[in-house]
Amino acid sequence: MIEMNISSLTLNLLADVTPPTQEASSGDPVTTLLMGLTVFLLAVFVGFELITKVPPTLHTPLMSGSNAISGITIIGAIICAGRADNVAAILGFLAVVFATVNVVGGFAVTNRMLQMFKKKK
Repeated sequence: MIEMNISSLTLNLLADVTPPTQEASSGDPVTTLLMGLTVFLLAVFVGFELITKVPPTLHTPLMSGSNAISGITIIGAIICAGRADNVAAILGFLAVVFATVNVVGGFAVTNRMLQMFKKKK
């Protein structure tokens, strides 16, 4: 009963969202660049602050887990790689390669960490 109410509420909220129009999405390139740069710098600052606050005993498990979760990046990179623009396709391909290396490295670190905790025979 509760799940049905939550899902219907979610559907109602999603129905009220209107997609952006062409006029709203096209803006001044300088403003768009400054907004993107601002978001990037804020993300760098927040990421640095979060990583420096993590105790050393938790650093490896958290980083290996976050590297594994970064597989979501591969989806965005595949979307960029599928673009018709040559620059976007090249950057998307490079993003797919780097994100794949990141995910594989995250699983390798996690596997090595779990091997340390297994009982020796």
